[in-house]
Amino acid sequence: MVVGDVPTGTDVLVIGGGPGGYTAAIRAAQHGLDATLVEREAYGGTCLNYGCIPSKALLAATDIAHEARNAEEVGIHADPTIDMRTLVEWKDEVVDQLTGGVETLCEANGVNLIEGTAAFVDERTVRIAHGGEGQGSESVEFEHAVIATGSRPLTIPGFDFEDDPIWSSRDALDASTVPDELLVVGAGYIGMELSTALAKAGADVTVVEMLDDALPNYGDDVTRVVRDRVEALGVEFHFGERAIEWRDEDRIEVVTEIDGGDEAVYAADRVLVSVGREPVTDGLRLDEISLETDEQGILPTDDRMRTDIEHVTAIGDVAGEPMLAHAAMAEGLVAAGVAAGEPVAVDHRAVPGAVFTDPEIGTVGMTKTEAADAGYEPIVGTMPLRASGRALTMSEPDGFVRLVADKETEFVLGGEVVAPEASELIGEIGLAVEMGARLEDVALTIHAHPTLSEAVMEAAENARDRAIHTRNR
Repeated sequence: MVVGDVPTGTDVLVIGGGPGGYTAAIRAAQHGLDATLVEREAYGGTCLNYGCIPSKALLAATDIAHEARNAEEVGIHADPTIDMRTLVEWKDEVVDQLTGGVETLCEANGVNLIEGTAAFVDERTVRIAHGGEGQGSESVEFEHAVIATGSRPLTIPGFDFEDDPIWSSRDALDASTVPDELLVVGAGYIGMELSTALAKAGADVTVVEMLDDALPNYGDDVTRVVRDRVEALGVEFHFGERAIEWRDEDRIEVVTEIDGGDEAVYAADRVLVSVGREPVTDGLRLDEISLETDEQGILPTDDRMRTDIEHVTAIGDVAGEPMLAHAAMAEGLVAAGVAAGEPVAVDHRAVPGAVFTDPEIGTVGMTKTEAADAGYEPIVGTMPLRASGRALTMSEPDGFVRLVADKETEFVLGGEVVAPEASELIGEIGLAVEMGARLEDVALTIHAHPTLSEAVMEAAENARDRAIHTRNR
């Protein structure tokens, strides 16, 4: 502590104002605790400012143009152009509205907001350095601390985001023009989403991936539907290749190493590096409180989000997988409950995953393989979109809804959706998993017709060999 400094005190100090952090602060205040939220850059964190929200804005806008260009089948002929500068301005307006809303919500719930960078002094004190010359710093003492500092894009050797041709996902979302030729390094969910959006915006996109396929965390049938659709946009994939360097000749050239030692060279105007994210803990001075991260930079926690120091919790990306904004929010609620002495714990079994490709992917709970590994005898029901009236009226016959259940009890264990609005449809399956619903409960729930959600009902019926609109197993 600085000599002469008079520290302020708070019950709960939250470091990081992303979805997990602001949720934890608001809920702590709702528990009647004095809550303080420290954010060094922008309220809403990466998700609202540089990730989830702006990327979905870009995807929505480019979808409109793409659908208009490709509607000849239904008698609509159009050739729209995209003004990226105006699109980015609109995206920024959406972001500003949401981040301003976070501040308003925090203040309405009595959360103390501090702008600055926090570092631990000891197990009960942080020092907060305020941004800007001459802004100074202050000390804050706390009873409970919540570390919610999020993550940042991973880099790869030789590809520095400070170099003008090299883009992070944040750079791509702020681009005022679309490159004629874009090379994307990485075919995970971020790379696939941005490849889809920028291809629809008019870029000639090439993707290199060191693994054998795109979206490696998903099954072959899930990945195949999405990859085929992206390839139909003109995106080229090169698997089993690792980007090793780039050089600035008459234009940008990226060199990749192919399995077996050969090399390939790709020309591009811009290079988007999207190979994952890493937790942000540097600057926190965790050594001052004897906290250590694991080899991936993650802060280990128990099921109550507590670190090795019981009154210090960690939530969101800094606590590891699942690195999802909605998981961080759920963990923030748990961290606030722990500070308030509530008997709460986190349960990741029903955390949905969503990939906003074309079509979207939604997953929750267990796959058939995971269920079998867990000791269940799984049964599976599937409804293909080609048998869905609503999907056909949308010219979206590719994809399916799949439910996994336990054969003996018919409890729903999980599901996978590959469809338009899969991110919305997966919520129903997540609710079924969370509440312990049986296949019969889903099958006997009357769904509106014609809708995509009927496919969930039909998948449940198919698992019971009672489907009406698709062949039974």
